[in-house]
Amino acid sequence: MFDGLVLGFSIAAPVGPIGVLCVQRTLANGRLSGFVSGLGAASADAVYGALVAFGITALSSALLDSQTAIRIGGGLLLLYLGVQAFRAEPADRDDAPVDAQSLAADYASTFLLTITNPVTILAFVSIFAGLGVGLSGDVGDAAVLVGGVFLGSALWWFVLSTGVSLFRTRFTTEAMRLINRFAGLVIVGFGVVVLWSVR
Repeated sequence: MFDGLVLGFSIAAPVGPIGVLCVQRTLANGRLSGFVSGLGAASADAVYGALVAFGITALSSALLDSQTAIRIGGGLLLLYLGVQAFRAEPADRDDAPVDAQSLAADYASTFLLTITNPVTILAFVSIFAGLGVGLSGDVGDAAVLVGGVFLGSALWWFVLSTGVSLFRTRFTTEAMRLINRFAGLVIVGFGVVVLWSVR
């Protein structure tokens, strides 16, 4: 379990488009929105971790063989979410609860973004092999490892969304508008890079 926690946390922690989205959504809509967005990414990390830990090589190979189409889909999704973030007007920050439909959309969008990055599965393959974890062939060990990956990734998103939410009320409406514009441009930039990398 500890190995999985460390792996999940370390794979989630590097700053990328999901991190930018999580920060932007936390500032705009509150900690719950940012955390649920992170849970979408954590769930996708767990799926990829399961593919490796349980040795589902046929599905792993199919995903890697289709990575061009998957990356195009992921790049287009990044462009869409970037434009949405850029155009978003600052929400009323009176700590009113976010509705379930919005939270579901937050979760689904980051899950799709993470699952459309086949490079993640390569990271899991190389890390698992390099550390010799999850390779015992024991289904119970694999399940505990995958659970650890999910919890480690979720822990990172909880820490990030909680930390960012501490500063949420310190931003003016105009500052929030600028943050939305900046986050949108960064996310669009990630999308352009992903599409540009498709050969």
